[in-house]
Parts: sequence; structure tokens; C-alpha cells
Amino acid sequence: MFAVVDIAGFQEKVSEGDKLQVPTLKAEEGKSLSFDKVLLLAKSESDIKIGTPFISGAAVEVKVLCHGRGDKIRVFKMRRRKRYRRTQGHRQGFTEVEVTKIKATGGSAAPVAVVEAVEKKAPVAKPASAKATVGKKPAPKKVEKKETEK
Repeated sequence: MFAVVDIAGFQEKVSEGDKLQVPTLKAEEGKSLSFDKVLLLAKSESDIKIGTPFISGAAVEVKVLCHGRGDKIRVFKMRRRKRYRRTQGHRQGFTEVEVTKIKATGGSAAPVAVVEAVEKKAPVAKPASAKATVGKKPAPKKVEKKETEK
């Protein structure tokens, strides 16, 4: 079983027991959080629910393990022949979480027929006017000359 959940603006594919680093969350270490913005829920290969945009009643519970900062990234700017050089460092903060449970209750989601159509990628019919204009150049416009009075 896995789910695609929106955590702090990022979509993450999670399953029970996964550990991931997400943008810094305002929660103490050891606390449990619940995210209800579940975009997709797959119990098996045949049982897939797609939210429109979210699946109602579904949630992902996580436990906050620790907070930290990522590796340093160097930002270097330079303009040649102008004696301009700037070096700046940046470390992005993160929160490490562990997925403890995926709740799959309720569920107003897209029907299975929609999921099958997306998987098959059925061709979209083009309008008849689009077929007639393919490969043809438009005719040049006629310009009328105005007579000038003397």
C-alpha cells in the first residue's frame, strides 16, 4: 500500500515505515502529525483511488524524528573584468519524519474507469477543421492601394 500526499507544498510518495526529509515543520520531536491532503491511494495494483483533488477521509500519520539542516550549498557570483565576486552559503532546514500509518477510510475519488483511461492514454479526437489546415500555408492577404489626391 502506498499513497501520494501533499506535505508543505511538495508531493511525496509514501508507504508505511518510510523515513523522509520534508521542509521544516513546526512540531516537537516525538510528536505525531496527520496529513489529510492525500492525492492518490493504492491498496493494490487493481484498487487505486485518485482524488479530485484530494481523497476525503484518507490521511497519512507521521512521527517527527528530528530537525536538522542539509548540506551547505555555495552560491558564487562573478562579473569578469569588474572586480566583482560574491560567495554566499546556504543550508536548507528540514524535518525528518517516519510514516506510521496510512488511513484509507471513506473515499470520494475518481472512478476506476477514469484510472483505466489514464493508464491506456486513449488518443484524443481532433476537430475536423484542424485536419484540413495541417501542412497548408494561409493565403496571402490582398492589400488595396489608396489613390492620393493632388
